[in-house]
Amino acid sequence: MKGNQKDSSGVSMIRPGGKLMIWLILFISVTYIIYTLKIVSTSRPCQYLTFSETILQQRPQKKATTTASAAEAVAGEHEATDLNHVVFGIAASSKLWKKRKEYIKIWYKPKKMRGYVWLDKEVTDAGDQENLPPIRISGDTSSFPYANKKGSRSAIRLSRIISETLKHLDSDSRKSVRWFVMGDDDTVFVTDNLIRVLRKYDHGQMYYIGSLSESHLQNIFFSYGMAYGGGGFAISYPLAVALSKIQDRCIQRYPALYGSDDRIQACMAELGVPLTKEQGFHQYDVHGNLFGLLAAHPVTPFVSMHHLDVVEPIFPNMTRVRSIKKLTTPMKLDSAGVLQQSICYDKYKSWTVSVSWGYAVQVFRGSFSPREMEMPSRTFLNWYKKADYTAYAFNTRPVSRNPCQKPFVFYMSGAKFDKQLNTTVSEYTRHRVPHPACRWEMTNPGEINTIVVYKKPDPHLWDRSPRRNCCRVLQTKRNNTLWINVGVCRAGEVTEVK
Repeated sequence: MKGNQKDSSGVSMIRPGGKLMIWLILFISVTYIIYTLKIVSTSRPCQYLTFSETILQQRPQKKATTTASAAEAVAGEHEATDLNHVVFGIAASSKLWKKRKEYIKIWYKPKKMRGYVWLDKEVTDAGDQENLPPIRISGDTSSFPYANKKGSRSAIRLSRIISETLKHLDSDSRKSVRWFVMGDDDTVFVTDNLIRVLRKYDHGQMYYIGSLSESHLQNIFFSYGMAYGGGGFAISYPLAVALSKIQDRCIQRYPALYGSDDRIQACMAELGVPLTKEQGFHQYDVHGNLFGLLAAHPVTPFVSMHHLDVVEPIFPNMTRVRSIKKLTTPMKLDSAGVLQQSICYDKYKSWTVSVSWGYAVQVFRGSFSPREMEMPSRTFLNWYKKADYTAYAFNTRPVSRNPCQKPFVFYMSGAKFDKQLNTTVSEYTRHRVPHPACRWEMTNPGEINTIVVYKKPDPHLWDRSPRRNCCRVLQTKRNNTLWINVGVCRAGEVTEVK
């Protein structure tokens, strides 16, 4: 018979192969149990480590002082960006240095800022150096090809300023640098607002920050993706390092380009970094009177202005340098609010009032919508000295031909901080120019001699979402003075045409 065979006592007969299999199974089971018990006895709760903690665990343990230094470095990395994290590279010419250095002295503070002026050669008149950045001479660029017949070889020299500034810094200085800021010798920066803009961005990433030309044709000829160097632009430290590694090879590939700005942008394109646009950098590729642009500044921090030798002085009957110095008074009181426009209405007199804080106030007969008022009036010509409104890269409005709609302009004559009221008090005096006769039966703004504007400093204006400040006309019994309050719009407050 097949199957298990039994002996005469009835006990089953087990084959030798079956015993071996049983012992093997028992051995594996015991081994598994012992291994499991060992894991359970030595296990700890699972912990999630941050990237920095992982790195610290991987590093060899050193003295306590090393750990303290690392902690200080981490704390410094999280410190808010300030002027000590910025290095300026200023493009200058030895031929214009005597005149242009006066613009730099207006905004540059040697004890608070770092930077260098890069000249093409040594200058004999190097006075006032205690009020200016150190002068450096640019490296020789004669080996680079330049084929643009309308331009100048100096464009190659200027395009290398950021790279040369980086190479000029020692290892200790580099540790604190977050941004390199480029500008021309006729560029004036509002450094507080520059810092406000830079704080929006992660300096550990690659950023190329600046703005376009006001000229539509200039942007077409060069690029709508290019930061214009006269208006200034900022490059983060990692991007400056990457640029310095490739720039000389990059320049070799673009001999036909015109200027330094487009050479830098060409290299940025090779690095794959686009322009991050900030409207507060102003190239001012225009001619004539900047009033229309300054009186209707966009809702963004006012960072810089350029071409001061090309345009008229921003305040009448003053030199260009003196007029810029005058603007520094409101800058010190409330840099965030300087040149910011507010629009309101005097419903009793049927006036429209536009305040460009720290600069000028305009009073119009009749009612103009905010949409009209926030567009710059064409008090200037385009870069090609033509009155062609289609040549601008933004909307403008014509200067009214109606004699009754010509604005009465009041320029800032002084500003101070009133400690008792805890507010700034700025005064604006009427600009005396002939006004055509008007037959409209309404109060004549020509009766006003002075406008007084109250505004509390608002250093955190740009920490909130962008919004134009509101203004309110205050009623008084003094007929020759207009009193205005400017500030953050109240809940439900709207600039409605009255």
